[in-house]
Amino acid sequence: MRRQIPLILTFLTGIAIFIAFFIPHKPFNEVQDILLDWAIIIAGFALLLGIHSLLRKHITHIKKKDGGWGYSLILTFFFVGVFTVGIFSAIQYKGYSLTPGSLLYFVYDYMVIPLSATMFALLAFFIASAAYRAFRARRLNATLLLIAAVVVMLGRVPIMENAFFNFLSRFSDWFMFIPQMAAKRGILIGVALGAFAMSLRIILGIERTYLQ
Repeated sequence: MRRQIPLILTFLTGIAIFIAFFIPHKPFNEVQDILLDWAIIIAGFALLLGIHSLLRKHITHIKKKDGGWGYSLILTFFFVGVFTVGIFSAIQYKGYSLTPGSLLYFVYDYMVIPLSATMFALLAFFIASAAYRAFRARRLNATLLLIAAVVVMLGRVPIMENAFFNFLSRFSDWFMFIPQMAAKRGILIGVALGAFAMSLRIILGIERTYLQ
C-alpha cells in the first residue's frame, strides 16, 4: 500500500488538473484551486525538510571536520544569520521583510547582489575556457558551431556597424532571427512534447522513479 497510495493520488490529481485546464468551470476549477493550495502547503513542508537535511549534513561535516568543512561552516553561519535577520525584519515591518530600510533589505542590497554579480563575472572565464574547448574544428558539427559563433560575435562588435563591415552585422541579425529562431522553436517543441510524455507516464503510473 505504501506504493499504491502515492500512485492513486498522483493519478487522480493529474487527471483533475488536466480536465480543469480544458474545462475551466465548476466543479473542476474549484477542485483545481483546492489541489493547488494543497500543493503550496506541501511545498512549504518540503522546503522545511530540505532545510533540515541541508543543515544536518553540513553540521555533520563540521563536527567530523571532513574535507571542505570550512565551506560547510560558512554556509551554516550565513544561513542562520540571514534567517535570523529575515525573522526580525518581518516582525519589525509586519511581514514585509524586504521593505527599504530594513536590515534584510540592507543585507540583500549590499551583500547578496554584489556577491551574485561577482559569481556571474567569474563565470565569464569558465565560459571562455569551455568555448575554446568546444570550438575546436575537428568535426563538421564543431566547424559549423565555430563559424556561427564567430559570425554572431563579430556582428555584435560596434565596429561592425561601420558601412564597410555592415554586411556582416546584417548577416548576424539575419542568422539570429531566422535560423536561430527556427532551431530554438524546434527545441522548445521537443521539450514540450517530452514534458507531456513524461507527465502522461507519471499520471498513468508507468514512471515510478519518484517513489524510490
